[in-house]
Amino acid sequence: MKSICVFCGAAFGKREVYRDAAAELGRTLAAQSLQLVWGGGRVGLMGVVADAALAGGGSTLGVIPAFMVEKELAHPGSTEMIQVDSMHTRKALMAERADGFVALPGGFGTLDELFEILTWAQLHLHGKPIGLLNVAGYFDPLLAWVRHAEAEGFVRSGHLSLFVVADTAEELLDKMRAHRAPDGDWSAKVAFARG
Repeated sequence: MKSICVFCGAAFGKREVYRDAAAELGRTLAAQSLQLVWGGGRVGLMGVVADAALAGGGSTLGVIPAFMVEKELAHPGSTEMIQVDSMHTRKALMAERADGFVALPGGFGTLDELFEILTWAQLHLHGKPIGLLNVAGYFDPLLAWVRHAEAEGFVRSGHLSLFVVADTAEELLDKMRAHRAPDGDWSAKVAFARG
């Protein structure tokens, strides 16, 4: 892995622990020479993780839609910033430029990004590692729902191995490096899926 796409909130959340975890992740990415790929925002946890990565001497790539730039939401200090035409283009470009994906606490947008990248993995469109940084148990209710969906027959049990979960940035990145995508031959499946 050379780059990690981080999905996270444009808000800070109600507890300081979320900011602390975002800063820890940014510092860890920089210390491990992993480029941060993110939505390009300067606000909320998005800004915290980028600030920490940059302060640690890390490289950052922001991908932000034009309408957000117009609202002055773009991070001014990113190593590289790419302006795109839509949220769809943003997600596709972040996925293309990243070697793995981490979700920090966030809201609807974070879950949209996380579940799209999980769905792409389920459909064999990529075999990149996906991790949830489970800060103070934030994702516990979501993980309970995933297990419920599996028990009810809506998620295959094998698909639970599409992502890993950890409480700290270092542990999560270690798990992601050790992760192997299920079903082995991704190239043939990608070619088939793309027609």
